[in-house]
Amino acid sequence: MKLSKLVLASTLLAAGASGLFAGNAFAQAKEQFIPVLSYRTGPYAPNGVPWANGYVDYIKLVNARGGINGVKFSFEECETGYDTARSVECYERLKGKGASFVQPLSTGATFAITEKAPADKIPVVTVGYGRSESADGSVFKWNFPIAGTYWVAADAIIQAIGNKEGGLDKLKGKKVALVYHDSPFGKEPIPLLQERAAMHGFNLTLLPVTAPGVEQKATWLQVRQNRPDYVVLWGWGIMNTTALKEAQATGYPREKMYGVWWAGAEPDVKDVADGAKGYNAVTMQHGAEPQSKLVKDVMAMVHGKGQGTGPKEEVGQVLYMRGAMSAMLGIEGVRAAQDRFGKGKVMTGEQVRWGLENLNLTQAKLDGLGFAGVMRPISTSCVDHMGAAWARIHTWDGTKWQFTSDWLQGDEQIIKPLVKTTAAKYAADKKLTPRTPADCQS
Repeated sequence: MKLSKLVLASTLLAAGASGLFAGNAFAQAKEQFIPVLSYRTGPYAPNGVPWANGYVDYIKLVNARGGINGVKFSFEECETGYDTARSVECYERLKGKGASFVQPLSTGATFAITEKAPADKIPVVTVGYGRSESADGSVFKWNFPIAGTYWVAADAIIQAIGNKEGGLDKLKGKKVALVYHDSPFGKEPIPLLQERAAMHGFNLTLLPVTAPGVEQKATWLQVRQNRPDYVVLWGWGIMNTTALKEAQATGYPREKMYGVWWAGAEPDVKDVADGAKGYNAVTMQHGAEPQSKLVKDVMAMVHGKGQGTGPKEEVGQVLYMRGAMSAMLGIEGVRAAQDRFGKGKVMTGEQVRWGLENLNLTQAKLDGLGFAGVMRPISTSCVDHMGAAWARIHTWDGTKWQFTSDWLQGDEQIIKPLVKTTAAKYAADKKLTPRTPADCQS
C-alpha cells in the first residue's frame, strides 16, 4: 500500500512537473519576439541611443496595456555599432527566436538582410530608411519602408526650397550641393535629386563625406568656393554636428541648409545651439512631441513604474518619437495579422508580413494609440509597401525644433516611375518574377 501510494505520488509529481514545464512553455509561446538591432556605442551612439530607447519603451508600453489581444512581446537587443557585418551577425543570432520582424536601423544592413529575408520569412521594416525602391511590394515582398523613403525626404526638401524661392520654376540656374555620408544611406537621394535637377534646371553638386564624418574641412572649403544657394545635408550621427560647426566657421547661412530626417534631431544641434539657429530639416511626419498622449502614457505606465529605458528628459524628443513610431508600425502589423489569422495567437513572420501589407491605420486608430496630432493615416497594400508619403519641415530656433511648413507630399508623378524602374532592374538582376494582382489575393 505504501509502495502504491509512493508510485502514485511520484506519478502525480511527474504529472505536476510536466504540467509546470508545459505551462512555462505555453507562457513563452504566448510571447511575440522582437529582435532589437541597436547601436549604443561608437560615433553614431548619440543618435542611436534615443531611437533605441523610444523603440524599447514602446514595446514596454504595449505590454503594460495588456499586449495585443493578450499576447505580450519579448525582445532582445543586439549591439551593431552601425556596422553592416555586425548587424547581419545580430540578425543571424536572433532570427531563430521566432522574430516577428526586424528593423535594421541601417541602410547598409538593410541591403544585406534584404537578400536573406525571403528564405527566412522575416519581414524587414525600414521606417524612413533602407531601399527606396522597396516601396514596390510586387518585387520586394518582404521589405516595408513604411511611412516614407529617402526619395520622399529628398522630394519634400526640394519642394520646401522651391516654396522658399517662390515656386519650383524659380530654381532654374540655382546651385544645390548635396553633402552626404559616403555610404548606401548617403547615396539613396541622388537619383531623385538628379531627376528634380533635370526637371527644374538647377545645378546639383555631389560632395561625399567619408564616414563617420568627423573631418569635413575639405568639403566645406568646396562649399565656400562654389557658393551654392542651398546645401542639402544627408548625414547621421557626429557628421551632422560637424557639418553645422563647419558651416558656422565658413559663414555659410544655416537657414540655407536642409537636412534629411536623420539630420534633424536634438543631438545634431544641441552642441551648436545658437550656431545652428535657422537650420532646417525634413521630418518624417512627427517632430518633437512632448505633449502627445503617447508621451503621457509612457511617462505614466513605463517611466512612472520605474521601467523606463533611458532618461525621462528625452521622452518625446525627435529620435525617441521615431523609435516609438517604428515599434508601433511593426507591432500594428502583428495586430493586423491577428485580425486575420487568430486573435490572441502568436503570429509567424509570414503572417506578420501579411499584416504589414494590409495596414489600415486610420486617424482614429492612431489617436487611440497615442499618436494624435503626431501622424497622418497610413494604409499599405500588396503593391504599396510604403503607405504614406507625407513630411514637414521643422527649424531649429536655437533652443528647440519648431514646424515651419505645411504638410508636404512626395510627388508620385516623379517618385512612382523611379520606384518602378529601379525595382524592375532589381528583379531582372536577381531573376525575380514580380507578383501580379492575382498573386496578391492568395
